[in-house]
Parts: sequence; structure tokens; C-alpha cells
Amino acid sequence: MAVTPERDAVFAAVDLGATSGRVITGRVGPELLALRERHRFANVPVRLPDGLRWDVLGLYREVLEGLRAAARGGPVASVGIDSWAVDYGLLDADGALLGLPFHYRDGRNARAAERVLAVCGARELYAVSGVQHLPFNTVFQLAAHRTGAQWGAARTVLMIPDLMTYWLTGSVGAEVTNASTTGLFDASAGGWSDGLMGRLGLERSWFPSLREPGDPAGTLLPHVAAETGLPVATPVTVVASHDTASAVAAVPATGPGFAYVSCGTWSLAGLELASPVLTEASRAANFTNERGIDGTVRYLRNIMGMWLLEECRRSWERRGGAPGLGELLSAAARARPFAALVDPDDEAFLAPDDMVSCIDERLAASGQAAPDGPGGYVRCVLESLALAHRRTLREAASLADQEVTRIHMVGGGSRNELLCQWTADATGLPVTAGPAEATALGNILVQARARGLVGDLAGMRRLVSRTQELRHYVPQGDQGAWDGAAARLHAC
Repeated sequence: MAVTPERDAVFAAVDLGATSGRVITGRVGPELLALRERHRFANVPVRLPDGLRWDVLGLYREVLEGLRAAARGGPVASVGIDSWAVDYGLLDADGALLGLPFHYRDGRNARAAERVLAVCGARELYAVSGVQHLPFNTVFQLAAHRTGAQWGAARTVLMIPDLMTYWLTGSVGAEVTNASTTGLFDASAGGWSDGLMGRLGLERSWFPSLREPGDPAGTLLPHVAAETGLPVATPVTVVASHDTASAVAAVPATGPGFAYVSCGTWSLAGLELASPVLTEASRAANFTNERGIDGTVRYLRNIMGMWLLEECRRSWERRGGAPGLGELLSAAARARPFAALVDPDDEAFLAPDDMVSCIDERLAASGQAAPDGPGGYVRCVLESLALAHRRTLREAASLADQEVTRIHMVGGGSRNELLCQWTADATGLPVTAGPAEATALGNILVQARARGLVGDLAGMRRLVSRTQELRHYVPQGDQGAWDGAAARLHAC
């Protein structure tokens, strides 16, 4: 008897962000791509005597709760996990976790970076890995970790989504898009760099075999199935486990010449390329070459994104209360343009005790006055981010010798109409905003493709374009004013 082909199915995406996590289910069919949030939870790090750590046990508990909620909604075809990059857990020979993973904002990393660069210079490191220099890159974190007692018992390094996948399935592996952010991945060869690991005294056996998005990771362990209510045969599918890689997979581009800004806690702004750009000019401009799905390269630079705004709101709350976001954005729209500008990439903004005070200090250092009220600060942050998007995308296009005709803004920041419009104004390019849930969509689409429900990357993007709500912005206002603001910021 002939078997009727599957027309649609439901997939569960576990999406772990740096400040919150969610479990979202998505139903996918030929003209169908519909999401439903099943569980949302905070991701709050813990300050311990030895540093800032991730509460991964709490996160795992929330993942199980989310999968339980997904199971109550009906059959789930598979599960996929994505998260932020660079952070990892160490396992011992029995597969037990050796302490809570360090948070990338922990202060231990800067000193370790100096030790790594003394062995492998910045040029050599970039020529192999193509990774942007950030003080919290995995390669630097591992150098900091090896001075502690846990190092002697370690036998395996697992990135955060690989760790969660291991706990769900018992299967060990390293997904390629997240591996490519470590600084230990050969950007040209597409695999772990034995040479860099050897130079730095890292055991090659600690780094598992690489997996590609769409590969099977295994099925749920019996106790996981019992706890979640999902069948024990439920597959866990490897997705583009770096959340930005999943987000870029869901960019609704229908042709060439596009740039993207995946905007959340960070703004990841760049291009999708066929091969890495490993030139000295690219290194000096601090661009990164990270893997996307199907062997593509995400050529981008990390910009501190909505973190600045959220930390300003936290500062005001500590001082007695913050206006709502809508009120803040309305005030920002009325505030004086370009009254104050900062460089979002300034490392002072990475983990300040008080963001508002930190902005004041950086403005004073460049001879600028503090903004007038919360609306002025929000305008300062959003205009500065729009200028950072402009600078980064123009540099990327020049270094990669690519023409950009449209910008796609995805992620939570794509809901911010001021940021989208000002990015269009600053760059002089049209902006398509959405989907806000690009990461979950990319996660789910890779799972659906593994089941044969969608086609190639272009087909995935066409489905997003046809089914998701998008908004379009065209450049407005005085381009010369933005040019002047960019020149002024560059001179600060």
C-alpha cells in the first residue's frame, strides 16, 4: 500500500538567549509556517565567589518544562536546540559536568587573552580561525580555565547547546556553527584546528566530532521522555545551534545583495558569503567569519546592541523607577537629534555597574554633555546603534567586495521602529524588518528540512517571506545630517 507523504508536522525549538529562553513549537507545511510559544523563562547568571556563572541546571529544568508544555499540544516530530555562542561546559571522564559554566562577561578573560596571544599572535590566530577578537572568545576562556583545579579532571568540552543536547540524548557532538565561534576552528578547512590546539596545549580529544545542521543527534533518553511526556523515540535534530546562525537562516531575502542585522542583546551585522575573508585588513577591522548552514560564512561584526538600552532601564529602575518602553521611545522620538553619541563597541559598556553613569563618563571624555532626561539617553543609544550598523555594513561590503542593496533586520530589535527607521536613514538603504522570532524560525526550518518538508536555503527563506509579517522602511530625512554625525562620532 502506498504511503501518503507527510504534509506538515510540528517541531519544538529550544532557544536559549543570554537574558531569557523559550520553547516554541512551529507547524511547517508547503505554505505554512506558524509558531506558538509554549514556555518562556528568565536566564539569570549567578555571582559565585570564583566568578560569574550560568545556572545551566536551572536552564535545563526550564527546557524540560518547555518540552512538557510542547508535548501537551500534541505530537512533536523533533526537537532542536540553539543558544548564544562562546560559552561551554567541561565534562569529566564519566560525563559529569565540572561546575557551572562561566559567563562570557566574567572578568577573568582579558588576562588570559594576553597569554594566548603571546603564544599565537593575533595575525596567526585570525589567519586560521577568522574570528573577531573579543576578550571572551572560547579560546581565551579556556586559557583562563586551565589555571583552576577542574582542568585536571576535564575530558570533554561542550558548547552550551551541545551540553543540553547531551543531557537530552546521551550523545556527544559539536555543532559546526557554534564550534566556528571558538577561535579553535579552521575557517578555510571547515574543521577543528589541530595546529592551534597543539600550539596552545589543548587536548584534541576533548573536542568532539563535528555535526552539521540537519544531522540526527539521537533520541530522548528514557528518563527525559518520562519527565517531558514525549515518546522515547522523539528525535533530537542538530540545528544551527548558534542562535545568530539560526536567525540568518530565516532572513526573508528573496535575492542577492542583502545584508542583515540580527538585533537583540547584541547586534550582529554583516553579510552571507561563500568563503571566509581572512585578510589583514579584515582582521584589523575586527570582522568575524563564522559558519552558517550549508557551508555558508557569516561575515559580521558583533556590536553591543539592545543591551545598552536594557541596562539603562535597569539603571533607572534602581534609581526609583523606569518609564515603560513605549513612553521611552516616544520621548526619544521627540528628543533633539544627534545631541549625544557614543561608540557601542566601547568595552566600557560590556559589563558596567551602572549603564547611565557609564554613558555619562564616555560622553564627558569626548567633550559631550549628558542627554536631557531618559528620552535623550534612549535617542543617544538608538542613533549610536544606527551609526554602528552603517559603519559595520559599509566596511563589510568593502572588505568582501560585495554590493549591498537592502538590509534585513531580524530578532527582537526589529520590533523597534525607531531603530529600524534610523538604520535606513543612516545607511541610505531600504530596511526590511522581521521576523522578530527569526532564531526560532531558523531552528524549526532546519528540523523541517531534515524531514523533507522544505527545500534548500532559498526555499526556506521564500517560505519565511510568504508567511511572516514584515515591515519596510525607506530612507528619510537629511542624509547629510547622518554623514555629519558619523564624522563627529569617528572624531570622538
